[in-house]
Amino acid sequence: MVKSPFISVISQEESKGSVEFQVFSFTNKIKKLTSHLKLHKKDYLSQRGLRKTLGQRQRLLTYLSNKNRVRYKELIDQLDIRELKTG
Repeated sequence: MVKSPFISVISQEESKGSVEFQVFSFTNKIKKLTSHLKLHKKDYLSQRGLRKTLGQRQRLLTYLSNKNRVRYKELIDQLDIRELKTG
């Protein structure tokens, strides 16, 4: 796994408890689980873990978009995540 320059900026500026760092770590976990499930299609426990992680990341992104829209936009652009559906 290659560290992006984005994470080094976060770790210098903010603690590991920041929303951005948590979203970044969830994104890495999601990428790992997705590549694992491409090989092991019937690994239902990993599928459940992926769904839980996606939900956690979704809740954090919702929180961030409500609190600070600018930081939210920067984060989803840097991590290449789709924007939340608003409805």
